[in-house]
Amino acid sequence: MTQQLSTICYLDNGKQLLLLHRNKKENDIHEGKWVSVGGKFEAGETPEACAIREIREETGLIADKLDLLGFITFPDFKHDGQDWYSFVYRVSEFHGELIEDCDEGTLAWVDYQDVMKKPTWEGDYLYLEWILNGSPFFSASFTYDLEGELADHHVTFYE
Repeated sequence: MTQQLSTICYLDNGKQLLLLHRNKKENDIHEGKWVSVGGKFEAGETPEACAIREIREETGLIADKLDLLGFITFPDFKHDGQDWYSFVYRVSEFHGELIEDCDEGTLAWVDYQDVMKKPTWEGDYLYLEWILNGSPFFSASFTYDLEGELADHHVTFYE
């Protein structure tokens, strides 16, 4: 089994989260879903360096403060023998200009009360609820079946 490290980064302006509607890439496993910005580690990167780089590349914004909220394991996510491991961040301090055109999809600020109405992965709804409700640090696992449905999940919260 191989491993893929990544970051999941929710930018928060105090009333909205910045979401990415994945509607531009061909053969995108996330196609049509509203997800966070973030992405895969490059060689030698720390989780924080990856998050900062991915935020800048996908949004044009510069993260000033990262709050690590949790860690998620996605066992054999694409059913290709590769587990995904993701560091989850909330970013409430940032500066710069939001870019108009992101290669991954369309960026949009979404009001807190509307975040859970956007189509996304079933597991994302669970951890988005934890994020929006200020739950303690979490370690979670989300297993998806071949049809992309959530088959199992586990979470541990740390006070």
